[in-house]
Amino acid sequence: MRGTLLNTITVLIGSSVGLLVGNRLPQRIQESVVTGLGLVTLFVGFSNAGETGNVIIPLLSLVIGAIFGELLQLDRRLDHFAGWLQARVQGRATVAAPATDPAPEMDANRRVRFIQGFVTASLVFCVGPLTFVGSIQDGMGKSSGFDQLAIKSALDGFASMAFAASLGIGVMFSVITVLGVQGGLALAGSLAGNFMTDAMTNEMTAVGGLILIGLALTLLDLKKPRVVNFLPGLLIAPVIVAIATALGINIYPPH
Repeated sequence: MRGTLLNTITVLIGSSVGLLVGNRLPQRIQESVVTGLGLVTLFVGFSNAGETGNVIIPLLSLVIGAIFGELLQLDRRLDHFAGWLQARVQGRATVAAPATDPAPEMDANRRVRFIQGFVTASLVFCVGPLTFVGSIQDGMGKSSGFDQLAIKSALDGFASMAFAASLGIGVMFSVITVLGVQGGLALAGSLAGNFMTDAMTNEMTAVGGLILIGLALTLLDLKKPRVVNFLPGLLIAPVIVAIATALGINIYPPH
């Protein structure tokens, strides 16, 4: 768990600095920063997606994962949690305001901004390969796991600074997601041992890359896919690899 705790601290520090800086940035600069983050996310997504050895695996993983995600309505659940969190952090109006009062519209904008910051940062910080491999190995007590999370912590620290400057305080509360996801993976690593093969990791990375591409489309304001509903695909990818291996199926075609 050392790596997860370090990651949490860097996100807190980075987002705190971003909030201080963001309040001084004009709206046009904030919009340009979000566009820049979208372009970088798009690049990372394509890079990670290229890790697959057989595109059929991420295809099946995303399709099956999307079906489960839509049935479970994961996007609404995460939005509701973020909304509940925002109400506790920033408060909400309890007295009806006059029709001419701009307060309700301001509250709605704050709520949307908080949810966008929380969900966006949570996805960026938790779907990369370093999250899964590093957390699992860190839970197993391997120094390589902590080293990977240390690198991820530095990257997330700078990313949280940029996100918080443009998307607000919701980014800071993504540490809840970081703690939950990486802590759970570290626990799984400590209990189950070294169960992830290279093929499983590569396909999970590819699915994560495709999810990041979907997130980049949102940041670039090109399309708004329900990215959260694709998250089950991250778990399905290694399962497909494990089943194919058990059945003796060669999932990687000859070059």
